[in-house]
Amino acid sequence: MKKETPSVEQWLREAKQSPEAAACGMFLIHNGVVRATAKAKVRFGEEESPAVRGMLFGYDLEKVARAIDMARAMDGIGYVRVWLNEGELNVGDDIMLVLIGGDIRPHVVDALQALVGELKTNCVTEREIY
Repeated sequence: MKKETPSVEQWLREAKQSPEAAACGMFLIHNGVVRATAKAKVRFGEEESPAVRGMLFGYDLEKVARAIDMARAMDGIGYVRVWLNEGELNVGDDIMLVLIGGDIRPHVVDALQALVGELKTNCVTEREIY
């Protein structure tokens, strides 16, 4: 069943009030959404790909927890928060939110890329609906 997306503004307020905030000079947010363009077209240039109507989305909670732990252990990272949707999603629906806080931009950018990459590659299942 599709979940209600949390407030990014509230997440940032909470992050900035957390004990870890004093060590964070930057926060980055990733907001993944269901797009109408098929992954095959976007990633691989397959022009004949049909339009996407939605997506079936799920995740493995244990793998997600390990991915979060991996990100928290990266250099300079002080804050990590992840929300994942689930179920049958429509174009425009939120798939995931990821918030990372850390000391300097290169550390935070690297951690965001690593965490989102790990989530997308090893923790979630996505099946486009045409």
